[in-house]
Amino acid sequence: MTEPRVGIYPGSFDPVTNGHLDVLRRACRLFDRVVVAVLQNPAKTPLFTREERLALLAESTKELPNVSVESFDGLLVELAARHRACAVIRGVRAAGDLESELRMAQMNRRLYEDAVTILVPTDPAYAFVSSTLVKEVALFGGDVSGLVPPPVARALAQKRARREGVV
Repeated sequence: MTEPRVGIYPGSFDPVTNGHLDVLRRACRLFDRVVVAVLQNPAKTPLFTREERLALLAESTKELPNVSVESFDGLLVELAARHRACAVIRGVRAAGDLESELRMAQMNRRLYEDAVTILVPTDPAYAFVSSTLVKEVALFGGDVSGLVPPPVARALAQKRARREGVV
C-alpha cells in the first residue's frame, strides 16, 4: 500500500477568507490529506486568538473530509516532516506574493527536500482579498459576507460589537 499524499497548507488565517478556502478546495483534489496549519506569527498581532482561528477553520472546512486543522510553532518544515508531507501549499494573489513565496519555498526546500512547494493562484474573484483588508472593512461596519465563510462573518460582527460596547 502506498503512503498517503499529504499536503500542508500553512498560514495565520486571521481570519480565514473565501480565498483561502478556494485554494484549500483545489488542494483537496490533489492530496489524500491536507493539514491546515495555523501559525502564530510573532510579527503580527492577531484579531482572533489561535483557538478562535482553529475553531473558525474547523467550522468552515467541515464539509471537506480530507482536511484536518491544527496549530504549530516553529519551522514549517518540522511540521511537514512530522506529517511526512510531500508538499506545502501556498496561495498567491499577485506578483508581489509570488516573489516572497518563492523565497520561502526555496528556504523550505533547503531545509526539507522531501516536500515541494505548490503555488496555487487564487481565483480572480478573491485576488484582492486579504485577511488584513477583511478585518479592517468588517471592524468599520462594512459588508464582508461574500469574502468570508458565514462563521467568520458572524465572529467579525461579534468582535465589532464588543469593540463598540454593544455586547
